[in-house]
Amino acid sequence: MIVGIGVDVVDLPRFGRQLERTPGLKDRLFVPAERDLSLRSLAARFAAKEAVAKALDAPAGMNWQDCWIGVDEAGSPLVEVKGTVLAAADAKGVRRWHLSISHDGNIATAMVVAEGAKGDVIAGEEK
Repeated sequence: MIVGIGVDVVDLPRFGRQLERTPGLKDRLFVPAERDLSLRSLAARFAAKEAVAKALDAPAGMNWQDCWIGVDEAGSPLVEVKGTVLAAADAKGVRRWHLSISHDGNIATAMVVAEGAKGDVIAGEEK
């Protein structure tokens, strides 16, 4: 059962300028394993994190360090969560994440589907 969908698009040149203008932004947005990636990869991961937040209805207090984008053994992107993001996902009944990332020209985009199990209790109601 789908419990949330999120989509985000990031303009690479604009994102690059934001990272240059704001010292510490890269450290706030990305976990250490992500920080040395190319601008294109950082933009895609930021789009994915934004899409995760949207799939969770953008809960207040979400820490960017509690969501990171990894890759599985086949090289496909995957969502990993802990702390504040895990708590928000658990509250919505999220059991599995589906993530698609794409790049074209100066744009990075990501789509996330948050999946739960039928019969999960979400916000005090059985769905």
